[in-house]
Amino acid sequence: MQLNLHLLRIFHRVALRQSFSRASEDLFISQPAVSKAVRELEHLLELPLIERGAGGPRGSKGVRLTESGAALFDHARGIFALERAAVEDIDLRIKLRRGTLTLGASTTIASYWLPPTLGRFAESYPLASPRVVVGNTHEVVEQLLDCRVDLALVEGHVDDPRIDVAHWRDDEMVIVVPMDFSAGIDRLRAARWIVREEGSGTGEASAAQLAALEIVPQERLEVGSNEAIARMVAAGMGAAILPRVAIEDLVALKRLAILSVTPGKPLLRPLYRLTLRDRPKSPVAASFEALLDA
Repeated sequence: MQLNLHLLRIFHRVALRQSFSRASEDLFISQPAVSKAVRELEHLLELPLIERGAGGPRGSKGVRLTESGAALFDHARGIFALERAAVEDIDLRIKLRRGTLTLGASTTIASYWLPPTLGRFAESYPLASPRVVVGNTHEVVEQLLDCRVDLALVEGHVDDPRIDVAHWRDDEMVIVVPMDFSAGIDRLRAARWIVREEGSGTGEASAAQLAALEIVPQERLEVGSNEAIARMVAAGMGAAILPRVAIEDLVALKRLAILSVTPGKPLLRPLYRLTLRDRPKSPVAASFEALLDA
């Protein structure tokens, strides 16, 4: 059996966009042509790839893949990732290292840890064009799997056989409270805790630290931004566990207080560098990764 890459490309776009119509717009061909190509691929493989007459995932109107379709989509991701890497590599060689470096970064890293490295990169490679995609850990991992970013820097734990995970550095977490907060573990146990959303590395680390301190929040407020959480704590709305780098300015202004419950023993969480396994690195991506380790 030979796999028709033209048909596979159309199927990959349908699965990626979860829509025949959006796929047709991306590929500049008619929607009937897209539908016909997917049917031809199913006929070639003798496997159903899309469940017709069924909606997409809960809350979505997109197409739904069969089990075989989902498996083929994962293979297609890798095939077209290799294609993009090959095209970019040749393009960079022709244009003397001109090209786009797309980084995925979770919010704390993008705001505080990434800028110095990006500054050094811009000085060393002025012809390259870096771009940063920011989201929580789950969102950044999805971008990496879709080959929309070259490498990723995240705060949360990632366990996926398709991804190579390397420890990058440690980030100190601290308990922050309003300035008039009365210290004590019992007071913390009774406090409202302001936390990040599910999928956030900061939220994951905070939950682990709370569990280690045997604190079970009786009242939680979920907020999707470290800066917003810090300002809510400063306004007296509760306590939180946040990266030290994210709250140092407010602490210096005496808007927030850091509460230490384990003196001399900082709360650390690891930050990770992620790359897609078996995906060749472009010269620009390899150069940036070397700066991360410098």
